[in-house]
Amino acid sequence: MATKTTTAAKKTTAKKTAAAKPAGAKKTAVATKTAAKKAPAKAPAKKAAPARKPESRVAMVRRARRINRELAELYPYAHPELDFGNPFELLVATVLSAQTTDLRVNQTTPRLFAVCPTPEDMAAIPPEQLEELIRPTGFFRAKAKSLIGLSTALRDRFGGEVPGRLEDLVTLPGVGRKTANVVLGNAFGVPGITVDTHFGRLARRFGWTTAQDAEKVEADVAEIFPKSEWTMLSHRVVFHGRRVCHSRKPACGACPIAPLCPSYGEGETDPEKAKKLLKYELGGQPGQRLKPPSDYPGQPALPLVAS
Repeated sequence: MATKTTTAAKKTTAKKTAAAKPAGAKKTAVATKTAAKKAPAKAPAKKAAPARKPESRVAMVRRARRINRELAELYPYAHPELDFGNPFELLVATVLSAQTTDLRVNQTTPRLFAVCPTPEDMAAIPPEQLEELIRPTGFFRAKAKSLIGLSTALRDRFGGEVPGRLEDLVTLPGVGRKTANVVLGNAFGVPGITVDTHFGRLARRFGWTTAQDAEKVEADVAEIFPKSEWTMLSHRVVFHGRRVCHSRKPACGACPIAPLCPSYGEGETDPEKAKKLLKYELGGQPGQRLKPPSDYPGQPALPLVAS
């Protein structure tokens, strides 16, 4: 009798409990089960892109030489962007080009060479007068000291002539390897690699070197290219650095050698926006020389306006 009473009590309790549940609880549970059935299975996680294989030395050299060929087609008119008429003028102009633009040097040297056409003239000029003549190029006191020093050395040690050997040129005040290579390559036809800020920057972006030191960059690049290419390679790379592959915002989207560049994407990749970053003749603007070569496709620069 007690067992029957207990069973009846349990049934009564179960009914009360069911009645106490919210009306929507059953529907919610059903909806959850239905949603779970309809939900698509999770997509498998994407695999990470395989790491780029290191470039072999042989592959890098082949790519580097192809870049040089592409730059030769892009800049068949590449040239030194300093106006000069003889080795002495090029030597002086190159010394003046430190910490300023070639354009500002080209605007300054006509007046300078009218007063000091030879090493003998420049060695004898009063420092204050020389400083005033080269003032537009900046750092004019230090540059005047170097110019008088190198002119004196040319007069006293080299018979008033610019020597055609690197080991002699670097003994002149204010003349380092970069300046010496500019003079040798463009005034004497002696192959040389000119490592300025543009050349060093692009050599690293192209993966030709990781060095920051100019002499180490020169040595690394010299191992990649035949000696006969050194001078023109320097002009082409510097041209590209000034016109397309700028320091702060390279125009990657307008760069013809982008497929060969491991640094593509450091700059603007949108083609239309990148075109607006192009400079000099590629951007429809004057170049840096007042007297450019006859095959130069751009506009000559304007003379310095007297203030």
